[in-house]
This record gives sequence, C-alpha cells and structure tokens, in this order.
Amino acid sequence: MPQRGGTVSEPVSTGALQTFKARFFKALAHPTRIRILEILVHGTRTVYELQEALALEQATVSQQLAVLRNQGIVNAEKEGLTVRYSLGDPLVGELLEVARRIFNNHLVSTRDLLRELQRESRRNAT
Repeated sequence: MPQRGGTVSEPVSTGALQTFKARFFKALAHPTRIRILEILVHGTRTVYELQEALALEQATVSQQLAVLRNQGIVNAEKEGLTVRYSLGDPLVGELLEVARRIFNNHLVSTRDLLRELQRESRRNAT
C-alpha cells in the first residue's frame, strides 16, 4: 500500500527480530550463565568473586561472561586492575524471576500428573 511520497513501506523484517530474540535466549541457555546472572542480580562481581561463588575455573567463568557480554546481557567495567561485571539491564532479574514462576507452575503440574499416575496404577493393581 503506497504511503506518502508514493513509496511502498517495507515490512519490518520479522526474521531479523526473531534472530535477535533467539540469540538473546541462546546466550541464556547454559547452566553456568544462568547461575552467573542469578549472582549478578544481587550486585556487581569480579571474575574472581564469580569463580569462588561458582567453584569453577577462571577460564570457564571468563568464557561464559564473554558470551553474556557479547549479547549485552552483562556489562564489564574496569576498576583499576580488576573488571567488575553487572547486569546490562535490571529487567534480566525480572526475567529470571518470571522464568522461576513458570518452572514452578510446570513442576506443580508435573507433580500432580505423577500423583494421578500413581493413583491410577494402584487402582489397576487391585
């Protein structure tokens, strides 16, 4: 449909938007990265502090931070000889909380299904 100036508007590339979203969630799709974010929700940390909290090697922590940093999920700020990491957006903490609630709902449903399966099993055994 022509717009002012007689040009046809180009639709926003949903492919590009979906790719952006997929890359964001892919960056979250690792247990160590999730644990890092859960720690950073409470404030900035150095690689050493994260390494101690996670009981992981420095190289592993640094590698996972690089993935998060490349997607803008965490920020790195140099303080003297150390680098402190923080959440790139405080909404990441809210996202983790919403995910926790979703997982809880899912686990409750699964638990209820398991109980029903056990009751059914007992009924069929008699």
